[in-house]
Amino acid sequence: MSSHQTTQTMKPATAAKKLGVYLEATPAEFQEGVVSRAELNALQADPPEWLQELRRNGPHPRPVVASRLGVSIAGLARGGVSEALTTEQIDALRDEDPEWLRRERATQAEVRKEAARIKEKHAEQATKRS
Repeated sequence: MSSHQTTQTMKPATAAKKLGVYLEATPAEFQEGVVSRAELNALQADPPEWLQELRRNGPHPRPVVASRLGVSIAGLARGGVSEALTTEQIDALRDEDPEWLRRERATQAEVRKEAARIKEKHAEQATKRS
């Protein structure tokens, strides 16, 4: 038996998600083709100028925007942010510090605190069982 490997490919949307960039802002040839695992690894290892520029200045997809603002994706939606934002827009939002952003950051901090408490509780229970 010979091992015949097929090249694993993904849709551009999946590749953009893995690269942390907004698909609509990528070059047309990226959006229209398929991306192999090797191509994705090459883009991650040695990003071309367009990818570096997108990561630096955006527009950024919602998960990146949420992370940079310290809120959840649902928190962004509750705050009325539904589109991709540039780094400049994210910085402006941070500087403006609207009420919804303060509220969502507080909510996110509570969620993290509760997750840490539950993790600690599970660790204690696992230690007691050992």
